[in-house]
Amino acid sequence: MLPYSPFSLTASSRLCLQLLLFLWKFHGSGIFILQVFYLYPVIYKNSQELTDEELLERFKTDDNSDWIGILFDRYAILLLGMCMKYLKNEEDARDSVQQIFLKVLAEINKHKVQFFRAWIYQVTRNHCLMQLRQKTQVRQEEVSEKHLNNPTEQEEDKARFVEKDNMLENMQHALEQLNPEQRICVKLFYLQKLSYQDIAGQTGYTLLQVKSYIQNGKRNLKLLLSAQG
Repeated sequence: MLPYSPFSLTASSRLCLQLLLFLWKFHGSGIFILQVFYLYPVIYKNSQELTDEELLERFKTDDNSDWIGILFDRYAILLLGMCMKYLKNEEDARDSVQQIFLKVLAEINKHKVQFFRAWIYQVTRNHCLMQLRQKTQVRQEEVSEKHLNNPTEQEEDKARFVEKDNMLENMQHALEQLNPEQRICVKLFYLQKLSYQDIAGQTGYTLLQVKSYIQNGKRNLKLLLSAQG
């Protein structure tokens, strides 16, 4: 069992836990995972003011995967929302986010990326469209050339995406304002669909603490989102 640290990746996005398990296999050893759980928090504390491009440059300079881990953490929830928008299926969306992150990790050095946010969104969009094309049961209007080439539909789709993106960003910002215990439990319960018992097992909190953190976290999220308008 992997060690749990309240100041590890869970403090910012336990959503990436499954990704890390994939990365463990990708790197061929557990050293990378241990680096993320114990070294990531140190780097994370010093990276809050760094732009995406600065983090990417640091990764390319010293080949330290922790920098990419921070980028993954920033965009995990947003990309999950984008995949949900296209694929309409939570399991497919989660699998796609993992596949996209693995693709980015494997190929990022092959590309000259000037604006990471725009680039990762384009990668995600292309991946989702490819997934749709590969499924025979997909409704043709979702991937038809008419839809892709129609300027009016593109503008409407762009407006819907911007609205969805803003909503997800507000949610991410609100989550980051919760205290660590509430944030961890809320993400595990609502994003990973874990039970109280499973959350207690992963975090070491008691069942009463888990229930309290989730209830208070949910209430505080509503207040924070209401304050954001």
